[in-house]
Amino acid sequence: MAAKKRARTVRRKLERELTSLHDAREKLALLSEGGAPERPIVVPSASVIETRALSLGCARCEGELRIESHDAVGGLRRVRARCRACGAVREIWFDLASRLLS
Repeated sequence: MAAKKRARTVRRKLERELTSLHDAREKLALLSEGGAPERPIVVPSASVIETRALSLGCARCEGELRIESHDAVGGLRRVRARCRACGAVREIWFDLASRLLS
């Protein structure tokens, strides 16, 4: 019969698994639309960028984001946001549809 595991051992194992899950979710967000300059989210105007960024939520824990900056970089828009719950930083890339049409 196997010995009962200590509560600390069980808790640490769960914490490692949760960290691994969060890391995988963050990698998936980097590969999805808006995760890199090569895959920006196309929006109709600059006025909707911050609203769209906030609606995405944190890639790690699905928490609420807080906008730290909104910059124009090489024709694209970059929003840097920080999660209010876990503190993770996320960069989300956008492109204006009007720029693509011209």
